[in-house]
Amino acid sequence: MNNKPESTSEDRSFFGQPRGLQTLFFTEMWERFSYYGMRAILIYYMYYSVAKGGLGFDQPTAASVMSIYGSMVYLSSVLGGYLSDRVWGSRKTVFIGGILIMFGHIALSIPAGPMALFISILLICLGTGLLKPNVSEMVGGLYSKEDTRRDSGFTIFVFGINLGSLVAPILVGWLGLNYNFHLGFSLAAIGMFLGLVQYWFGGKKYLSKESLYPTDPMEPGDLKKLGVRGTIGLVAFALILILMSLLGKFNLTNFILLLSIIAIATPVVYFTIFLTSKKVTPVERKHVWAYLGLFIAAAIFWAIEESGSSVLALFAANQTNNNLGGFKILPSWYQMLNPAFILIYTPIFAILWTKWGKKQPSSPAKFAVGMLFAGLSYLLMVAPVAMFGSSARVSPFWLVGSWAIVEIAEMLISPIGLSVTTKLAPRAFQSQMMSMWFLADAAGQAVNAQVVKLYTPANEIGYFTGVAVVAIVAGLIMFALVKPLKKLMAGIK
Repeated sequence: MNNKPESTSEDRSFFGQPRGLQTLFFTEMWERFSYYGMRAILIYYMYYSVAKGGLGFDQPTAASVMSIYGSMVYLSSVLGGYLSDRVWGSRKTVFIGGILIMFGHIALSIPAGPMALFISILLICLGTGLLKPNVSEMVGGLYSKEDTRRDSGFTIFVFGINLGSLVAPILVGWLGLNYNFHLGFSLAAIGMFLGLVQYWFGGKKYLSKESLYPTDPMEPGDLKKLGVRGTIGLVAFALILILMSLLGKFNLTNFILLLSIIAIATPVVYFTIFLTSKKVTPVERKHVWAYLGLFIAAAIFWAIEESGSSVLALFAANQTNNNLGGFKILPSWYQMLNPAFILIYTPIFAILWTKWGKKQPSSPAKFAVGMLFAGLSYLLMVAPVAMFGSSARVSPFWLVGSWAIVEIAEMLISPIGLSVTTKLAPRAFQSQMMSMWFLADAAGQAVNAQVVKLYTPANEIGYFTGVAVVAIVAGLIMFALVKPLKKLMAGIK
């Protein structure tokens, strides 16, 4: 069997794109189906009483676990990129990641209490970190640098991501909340299994053999160094846990705090390396300083955007009127609003940027406007609580409106940030700089894991207002920094 697909200029068998895009499209679609399906019901599984099939956590703890979970997923992407580049190659790394994800969902499908939950979190964090960045990298590998289909190929790929994310909360939520949580998690596991099957067979036929090999393979000495460093890191982490235990401080709250510190410290270490390395030229160092400002703004944004699975999920269950004219809305279904608005907004923004061309705002300006929209999405949530109180159930359109606004912010920050990351990356650290974009999400959710514990119905107005003010002030500061950042970017738009 031929392991190499047709020339990219000849292969147009998937909507005019290489057939390999079909394989990667459905791989990522099913992975997102499994992840967002699980995420749509996980917080309810954690805080529902044992009598209702849940674990009986208190709601602040459940929200905190959701946030640190998301943080660790994105933090592990750094490991996934490294193992792909240096050890396994992208195709094998993605497959191993998918297997770990599937077994993570299987662990949740077993009614084995909190232990199964934490095993599942570990497996899915590692698996997603291995799979997610490398699938995207393989999409790029389907095209030559001169192939004009690249952007449209990525657009189709992103559609697959959002299609899986859109459908999953409906199906998994319906099964999990109406019948049994573990049945819902089983459906997520089945979704990842289907993705793996088509990836295995499609990969053999339509993905290039280059994806089987690491791009920067380790020398024997490098592998030994990695083993030593990995061992030192694990031992240090174990010693911290032992010390916490001896001091009587080892509990879920403090463990989440430890993980939050690690997630925030990691990008700090990366930026220190970039800014002090002799491999970075003076111009590239200016680029890194510019990126630092964008990174901080992105972290604040992701802290708000990702709270849809924690704070807004609690609001959806506890304070939203989910019975409209006899039709019952399941709380998990609100999680479909994120991908739904992305699918609606994407063509609008694509047309807008194309129409404006060179007259469109700079990346820092887009970030600044995005931060204002992120703040407004939370400011909107103050209104129903102020008007009706925290004990009343309000119209679901408040949540719809909040998601509609924050997804405008995402369109101004997420794709723009991904693009500018590639442009500002120092030549010596291009692959590692791409990891920084995932670390912005990880750092934002790590902060959220601590802040979200302050959220209760009694202080909702203060919570929503406080977070909104932070985002809006950050946006105004970003506006003030547009010219200095553009200067540091040295002509890069």
